Amino acid sequence: MDLNYDAQELAFRDEVRAWLQSHLPADLKHKVSEGEELNKDDYMRWHRTLARQGWVAPMWPVEWGGTGWDVTRKYIFDEECGYAHAPQIVSFGVNMCGPVLLKFGTDEQKRRFLPRIYNGDDFWAQGYSEPGAGSDLASLKTRAERRGDHYIVNGQKTWTTLGHYGDWIFCLVRTDPQAKKQEGISFLLIDMKTPGITVRPLITLDEAHEVNEVFFDDVVVPVENLVFEENKGWTVAKYLLTHERLGSGRVGISKTKLARVKELAARQPDGRNGRLLDNPRFRDCISRTEVDLMAVEVTNLRLLDSLRNGRPERVDVSMLKIEATKIMQSLSELMMLAVGPQAAPFKAVGEPGEEPFDAYTARLAPQYANMRKVTIYGGSSEVQRNIIAKAVLGL
Repeated sequence: MDLNYDAQELAFRDEVRAWLQSHLPADLKHKVSEGEELNKDDYMRWHRTLARQGWVAPMWPVEWGGTGWDVTRKYIFDEECGYAHAPQIVSFGVNMCGPVLLKFGTDEQKRRFLPRIYNGDDFWAQGYSEPGAGSDLASLKTRAERRGDHYIVNGQKTWTTLGHYGDWIFCLVRTDPQAKKQEGISFLLIDMKTPGITVRPLITLDEAHEVNEVFFDDVVVPVENLVFEENKGWTVAKYLLTHERLGSGRVGISKTKLARVKELAARQPDGRNGRLLDNPRFRDCISRTEVDLMAVEVTNLRLLDSLRNGRPERVDVSMLKIEATKIMQSLSELMMLAVGPQAAPFKAVGEPGEEPFDAYTARLAPQYANMRKVTIYGGSSEVQRNIIAKAVLGL
């Protein structure tokens, strides 16, 4: 097993670093590093910058705009983007719908949708979860009834991330209500400008509008927007969820946040005429998280070595999903501890009658609340443990 980069991979890393330094807009870098909310224009501006460079869809086939990178170069690129405070590409188009179309789509669907996904012409959303179907996704009830050359869709999706920006949404819908749970489900592409679609915001605990409810009332969807076979959408969904989990390590992002924790703790007194960073109890908390992060990084590299040598992923992706998301939550907790009362929930910067304080610390409580979701999306930690148990123990 080789966990080191060779000379060509190190040269590639330096190339990516130099390009990010010269092409990442300063305002976007500032927003990401300071934890500010990004809007649709921010996301799409960075998407189009990468598309012009030819780096927006590294793992697509070269004939559709892919880079031809191996998994190691893709990993290096993702981690360097994290170190540089680059915005994350919204995954729903490039990393989810795109690979699904490449695997299951018709030639016409590929020609129609893939160039627009690549160039950032359309903003995609994911229509999976429903009020009664989250981790138990196969319990979904949104119905698509075929009538001639169209489907009529009725139902509701919830927790639809960035759905208020969406131009298109890919949805799991039930096309055979008499079939078993995992059967009778189909995968549809739906234009969100179609009459009958209503998007309603869900304001979460962090007081942000990130997720939504999406309602479908007699929405007409052409049959040519069906991906793969009718009633075979569960096969597509499983394939898509694997792509969602592959990017869950996020070592570069976590390392930058760990450095920020240490910076905040170095500025904060511990009440005994010393720095919080020098407090042995707090240092122990940081050390535990740092060791866990090192373990995730090594697991990432071990997975890369397996993929480079043609060995299957097995349960590595599920292990990464569990541990990496735990680390993300731990880092948000440590930041809250590091600034103490300055992380009072939702306190406005420069509020009248209040002493002004660092704008970054003002956003820590909302970030902490937002991080509660990471052990749920992409398959909850409980689901991942079941996958590991089944694969390793044969349960």
